[in-house]
Amino acid sequence: MAQLDTLLAGLARERSTGALRVGRSGTIFLSDGRVTYMECAQTPGVERLLSARGRVPEAELRRLQADGGCARLLEEGPVTQGELQYCVLGAVLDAAFFLLPVSGTRPKFRPGEQHWLGGQWYFDVTGLVRECARRRAQLAQIWPSADLDAAPIRPSPGLPGQGVTLSRVQWEIIVQADRVATPLDLAKRLGRSGYSVLLAVRKLAAAGLLVQDAPALPRRARRERIPPPAPRTGAGAVGPAVTADPTDLALLMRLKKALEELS
Repeated sequence: MAQLDTLLAGLARERSTGALRVGRSGTIFLSDGRVTYMECAQTPGVERLLSARGRVPEAELRRLQADGGCARLLEEGPVTQGELQYCVLGAVLDAAFFLLPVSGTRPKFRPGEQHWLGGQWYFDVTGLVRECARRRAQLAQIWPSADLDAAPIRPSPGLPGQGVTLSRVQWEIIVQADRVATPLDLAKRLGRSGYSVLLAVRKLAAAGLLVQDAPALPRRARRERIPPPAPRTGAGAVGPAVTADPTDLALLMRLKKALEELS
């Protein structure tokens, strides 16, 4: 069975429009061979991100989804186009990170099917794959073991030193950790991207603030080789190629990467 990124590359070459359903794991929406939106069962989507932040109630989003879609959301709701762009960007990158490695399921393509937020922003398939590789390399550099990614978060009962400084995301994780919820459980509860929570959890582990099953400090893994970026015009672009207003979206990509590094 072909890997998901290989199937997507084929759909991109064929300039396909529709939805690639990956069983119960998620759905990838394309328009003319470009990704417009991605849903992943493991990560919060735009609807959850907006409602958790108190921007738009989920019931209102469901109403808009059935009547008017994205245009009506921007017209009637309190959400600005820039804020929605940032949410879509975060949701798509998050879904890609967890959905593209999925295997063992035969994806089904449904021509013509579109997401209700689709058609506003477009993501290049090869750029998404490259961004996922960059994120995995970043996680491995912070803490090489992936064991904590799917395990319940267990804060350490004591500090490894005299004091500690936590980011806002790390503080939310420590406060909400109930020794049962995994990082992705907390991401949905907090209305944050799954990747940002994984990043914060690995930093907590590296600082000795989490209880771990293995007593010995794991060796640092070799850094994953990131495929070289595709040729592009213009300087300063970060992450996957995203088309809409190139100035606005390039700025959002740089801002998002900077915020991740501060979390």
